[in-house]
Amino acid sequence: MAVYTHVDHNTLANFLKRYDLGTVVTFKGIAEGVENSNYLLETEQNRFILTLYEKRANPADLPYFLDLMDHLANAGLPAPRPIKDTSGKALQSLLGKPACLISFLPGVSVDAPSEDHCASMGTMLAKMHRALSGFEQKRANDLSLDGWIALTNKTVTAADTVKEGLGSFIREEISFLQENWPQNLPCGTIHADLFPDNILFTDHQITGLIDFYFGCTDVLAYDLAVCINAWCFDNKHRFIAAKAKRLTEMYDVERHLTGPEINAMPILCRGAALRFLLTRLYDWLNPVEGAVVRPKDPLDYLTRLKFHQNVKDTASYVV
Repeated sequence: MAVYTHVDHNTLANFLKRYDLGTVVTFKGIAEGVENSNYLLETEQNRFILTLYEKRANPADLPYFLDLMDHLANAGLPAPRPIKDTSGKALQSLLGKPACLISFLPGVSVDAPSEDHCASMGTMLAKMHRALSGFEQKRANDLSLDGWIALTNKTVTAADTVKEGLGSFIREEISFLQENWPQNLPCGTIHADLFPDNILFTDHQITGLIDFYFGCTDVLAYDLAVCINAWCFDNKHRFIAAKAKRLTEMYDVERHLTGPEINAMPILCRGAALRFLLTRLYDWLNPVEGAVVRPKDPLDYLTRLKFHQNVKDTASYVV
């Protein structure tokens, strides 16, 4: 989450005339993340998140994202529910940008997940995949192989200004993944961006799944590979096998991994690491003027990608 577009109190008051939410108590920006503008809104009735969709969000995709969240909330998972106005409409326009109010979820994200946090994440990820097996809408993952190639073309020329040799490294990795990306694995609706800051905990219980704006139809095990990258390295980018073991074994308890999924995990992890290296590299090279937060360092995922390149087989992740 972040703040790129400023919403003043007069603009907010006019916007809230569409709803029946009572008097505003507090309203403040949330200066985290890199994708959209987010505000915490508290009224005399409840607390909400106001999101203005920026940057990569395609307005045509927004009904899909909101329906996905609604589906999970209806299934009893701790996903935010889009709030409809008095005419029954959830997707709005504010300051010329698509916007939506969603329900506020309790809990806090953790900067350094423990093994128990990883276990909870594995269970919740599998429950989410199972719940979404009944979600019939489809959306292609625009940040899979074709998207990585497009991002490479946009960044590779300037990549060496971030680190010498980075451009050729990315080209070689793209070539490898094009030749070796696994086929015919179980697919479904995935989150595709389940970093620790998109999970809210109360103690070790997950009380919030948020930020579904990369949700898409893709390989289910790729979602697990994203989580291995995001949850199973320490703050010095060293892999912690015990965390990966708890994450994957608890996922497997709730949704059994097939043999091909298990065998493909090293390559899926390489793809996930490259995806975040490329998107962070693009943001690093193209900072948004006036953004509250600084783009995240792409080299964090260069380190993780190099680790995955040296993994011989899936067993190396959990021993």
